[in-house]
Amino acid sequence: MAWYRCTLCGAEYSAAETHYLCPLCGQDWHPGQPLKGVLETVYDYEAIGRQFDPQNPDWSLFSPLDASWFPAFPVGKTPLFRSDYFSQNGLDVWIKNDGLNPSGSLKDRASILMVAEARRLGLQEIVCASTGNAASALAACCAAAQITATIFVPASAPRAKRIQMKLCGANVIEVDGDYDAAFDASIQYTKQYGTLNRNTAYHPLTIEGKKTVALEIYAQLGQRVPDFIFVPVGDGVIISAVFKGFLDLLRAQLIQRLPHLVCVQAEGSDAIAQFLESGEFHAVAQPSTIADSISVKVPSNAYLARDAVVQTRGFSVRVSDKAILAAQRELAAKTGVFGEPAAAAAVAGFDVVKEKLPAGSSCVLLITGHGLKDIDAAANALI
Repeated sequence: MAWYRCTLCGAEYSAAETHYLCPLCGQDWHPGQPLKGVLETVYDYEAIGRQFDPQNPDWSLFSPLDASWFPAFPVGKTPLFRSDYFSQNGLDVWIKNDGLNPSGSLKDRASILMVAEARRLGLQEIVCASTGNAASALAACCAAAQITATIFVPASAPRAKRIQMKLCGANVIEVDGDYDAAFDASIQYTKQYGTLNRNTAYHPLTIEGKKTVALEIYAQLGQRVPDFIFVPVGDGVIISAVFKGFLDLLRAQLIQRLPHLVCVQAEGSDAIAQFLESGEFHAVAQPSTIADSISVKVPSNAYLARDAVVQTRGFSVRVSDKAILAAQRELAAKTGVFGEPAAAAAVAGFDVVKEKLPAGSSCVLLITGHGLKDIDAAANALI
């Protein structure tokens, strides 16, 4: 039993229909602004609390769709392991390697749920805007289900990502502009052709799919809540999803506290960090960072991302491109995990604050994408 609730006005809607933004609050949204009226998926948490057996956990209780709608595609259940190298000075540090999802990024989690939703609705096309990872994820998941993926992507997206989505059979439309231009173009396409839109936060199931990484972290730690989770942040959806996963556990009374969420942003794309510090949102006029996956002028989910950090009593960290590339090399050389620059930002953020964290703290570094997604960035760092 699941339905949708507006995160702004609290209005509720049936999940039996396709919804994007709240019909009331969404009217105030215009391209070039963070999304307003984002919907969240809510459940009968009391019923989940009664049915959940910690000895034999049924994680499908936290899924809005029946398992029968999902294609046979092994998304999720990625490794979480303790790093001896990073676990210094009394800290207990774990690496969650989501770069080992089928398409190479955490965003498979959102895409597989959107494919399941398309199958439930009997739709044969899903559209999205992306700088690369969401597009690659959608292309791969659609290929597994034999559904058409139509993708608007900036022409500047890394070559490897564009090749990946094309090999998976997606219709790739390159946009002469940034992610925000691709986002606007995809919305117009959806309105014109009536396709299912997978844009992050625009459809509530994108957050719901990504929240599964939080449920996995909890399960893999022996049903324990870590003290800190370091999350690379661009449009704000992944950190909102991590928050949503732990919030669902809290609402079902399976945990007693939330982890502190750390928002790590590139210095050249720091709209959410600025929002957290000033309380006022301002777009980044010219986002510039080597970490393309977190390079965003107007983060679509800025409002919920800010709430996620505030409600978990977390904080934000800015990191330079130089620090990101150093962290990418450190992560690979010391743990064997090759993360793309955006993923390595989580490590760079941890390196900035690790000496200030309380002794005994457990920390999870969320590695969101594989390094082979952008091999040119890594190669340039070696020169």
